[in-house]
Amino acid sequence: HVGTVCLRARDMGLLKGYYTGMLGLEVLAETKDEVTLGAGGVALLHILSRPDAAPEASGQAGLYHTAFLMPSRSDLARWLVHVARSQFPLVGFADHSVSEAVYLADPEGNGVEVYSDRPEERWLWAGNQVSMGTKELDIDDIFIKTKTRTDRDDYSAVPAGLRIGHIHLKVGALEAARGFYNIGLGLDVVAGNDERGATFLSSGRYHHHVGANIWDSRGAGQRQDSMTGLDWFSLQTKDDTILADRRAELAAKGFAVSEIDDGFEALDPWGTRVRLVKA
Repeated sequence: HVGTVCLRARDMGLLKGYYTGMLGLEVLAETKDEVTLGAGGVALLHILSRPDAAPEASGQAGLYHTAFLMPSRSDLARWLVHVARSQFPLVGFADHSVSEAVYLADPEGNGVEVYSDRPEERWLWAGNQVSMGTKELDIDDIFIKTKTRTDRDDYSAVPAGLRIGHIHLKVGALEAARGFYNIGLGLDVVAGNDERGATFLSSGRYHHHVGANIWDSRGAGQRQDSMTGLDWFSLQTKDDTILADRRAELAAKGFAVSEIDDGFEALDPWGTRVRLVKA
């Protein structure tokens, strides 16, 4: 599962205000250089203060969006009323067959998705490939079926069960992305193809924990630590064997691997730090 995402911000306070206001994330820890936000006491988002960082340039590899998974469709509906009445700008909506998603961008341009999953028994699989379409989201149906009032904001606090369901990355090449995330980290390729310009990978037959696309970043080179955007993200496992096997596999394939508390950190082909840690 995806654990935590860490962002580099020119204005840490601005992003803190956005994620606490838009999602209601709780402040779990804060210093002058870093703030940790979460839900139900679980850390989900670290924001690093980097006031001298240059804004991430277009065409770079990096973060496409962080996707926050609502525990239920009712939670998604209440949140939708909240962002509408609080006038947080929305940039898109989509019905992906397996999920219902809403898209935003934070004040420094980092993509955000907020979604809820449809029941797993309604996901359509053909062998090891899951069907994920993109069609218009029926927002009225969400409100009607969940019996959610739209004349008042009942989203008083972040649901304790909110988690990061997946992370979607911008990469320079899909084959190289699969070489790292599929062959190296051991995630299964469950959707997407080169013609579509995107690949989706997961563990345990989830629709995806990691997405990667080349829509605006084909041929991108190494990321610059001096820019804003994604600093690192973590994947969690309860299995010590997975940690050991993945560390060895990545090192054998020449990827930079270093030890951290409860796991290890590796650099993907574009320099994004990925942490595999014990849940």
